[in-house]
This record gives sequence, structure tokens and C-alpha cells, in this order.
Amino acid sequence: MTAALVWPEETPAPESAVVIASGGLDSTVAAYWLRERGAEVTLLSFDYGQRHRVELDHARRVAAGLGAVHHVLDLSGLGAILSGSALTDGGVDVPDGHYTAEQMTATVVPNRNAIMLDIAVGLAVARKIQAVVFGAHAGDHPIYPDCRPVFLSAFTWSATTANEGFLPAGFAVLAPFLRATKGQIVALGAELGVPLGDTWSCYRGGDVHCGTCGTCTERREAFALAGVTDPTRYAAGMAGVV
Repeated sequence: MTAALVWPEETPAPESAVVIASGGLDSTVAAYWLRERGAEVTLLSFDYGQRHRVELDHARRVAAGLGAVHHVLDLSGLGAILSGSALTDGGVDVPDGHYTAEQMTATVVPNRNAIMLDIAVGLAVARKIQAVVFGAHAGDHPIYPDCRPVFLSAFTWSATTANEGFLPAGFAVLAPFLRATKGQIVALGAELGVPLGDTWSCYRGGDVHCGTCGTCTERREAFALAGVTDPTRYAAGMAGVV
């Protein structure tokens, strides 16, 4: 019942897993990595009132490609009470710049991962699924407090305590990319044959990736560092590499 804090090669795959699926690179590669190792994967996505709801269409596309069960939970009312974030508050602009820059704190949604993980744990316990998996990675640590190793450890303790006596055998909350860079995740995805072009990163949620917000900047950088051709469509004038 311990949290996995290591890069995938050292992380044993569970027999079954609920993956919190945003439709982005990290959760998509995690889902494919689990399937490659024989796990039965269930995807769980959330409409939490985010301005980039287009990501849910990409999550559906990923689920279809995996042939996986996919639940999309309507938590759209959260956006109204979790104000102040650029992702849920129309009065706050999505900042441009590098993903780790100070202004990216505007994209923090209070307690988002804890809320989603709690629901995922409930699903796992109800359906006797062995693990809950989310795609936090090393680049998230400077900005998002609920993507750090200390959060994963604390949340795992909370989840296992709250469900003591009802957990499937070997239950774990896993973040297999917690110490990996985005470039490593892209490289692994390419190695596994993940349809990376089906994923979505942009926080602005337009018809194509804007290319300049923090997540777009990180995405472009990751493909360049991995030496993988970037299949993403960006706004006019934006190249696929930085």
C-alpha cells in the first residue's frame, strides 16, 4: 500500500488500474504503458468547468484507441466555486511563458488532484480495481503542490486509511512519471507507439494549440528534447519545436 515514486522501468504494473485521463500526453502515455504491461485499464475523465473542455474529446479518442472503458464525470459546477484560476475563471487570462515560470501559478485549480483522486479511489474500491494512476511528472513540482512526492505519499495514506478493510489486494496509488521529465514521457510514448497527435495540452482550448501558453511551451520543448517529430497543430506561425 505504498506510493510508487519511480520511473516506469522500476514500477511494477498492477493487474487493473483506473487512470485519471485528461486527454493529455502524460495520462495517455501512462495508460498505454499500463496496457503494454498487461493491465486492464479504465479511464476516468472530469468536466470540472475547465475552459479547455476540448481535452475531453481527446480523452474519448484515446479511450477508443485503447478499447478501454471510459467514464466522463460531470463536475462542471466546480468551476463556479473554484474561482481565481485561469482554467476555471473566465476573468483570469491564461498566461504565456515557460511552464515553470512564476506566472503559471494562475493555472492552479485548488485541490484539483485530490478531488479527482478521491473519486478515482472510490471507483477502484467499488469495482475491485487494483490501482489508481495519475500522470504527475517532475516538471509539475515547482507550480502544482498536488503533483509532488509528498502529496502522493500523504494522499496514499489517506486513501488507504479511509478504505481500510475494503481495498483490493495490493492496492496502490501510482504516479509512475513523478520523477520523469516531459521529454522522457514523449520518448516513452513514441517507443510504445502512442498516438501522440491525438493528445491535447493547450489551456486556451481553441481549435488548435495556441503554441504560447505554458502547457504548449512545455509540449513543444518536450518533443524537441525527445528528438521526436511533433505532430501537433499550432496556431499560425508557431513551429513544433522551441
